[in-house]
Amino acid sequence: MQTASFTGFIKAIFYMIAFYYIFRFLAKLFLPLLVKKVVEKAGQNMQQQQQDTWQKTQTKEEILYNSNSSKNPRETKKVGDYVDYEEID
Repeated sequence: MQTASFTGFIKAIFYMIAFYYIFRFLAKLFLPLLVKKVVEKAGQNMQQQQQDTWQKTQTKEEILYNSNSSKNPRETKKVGDYVDYEEID
């Protein structure tokens, strides 16, 4: 069984701090590039979807009408009576 030593503890702390700073440095370099790529890809997907919907609306010629609503006017529902309350002092 091995026992922990003070020098081993210091080495572990040093490696953790070194890894932290190296990770931060690399993140500052590569994270903006990664975010830029993701935003560009999302913009391209949105533009493609807009073009697809535009093409679908251009090729689709439909006339929709409801003959029942033109014959019978729409009735409004009566929910209840309006009650006016007065404040009593």
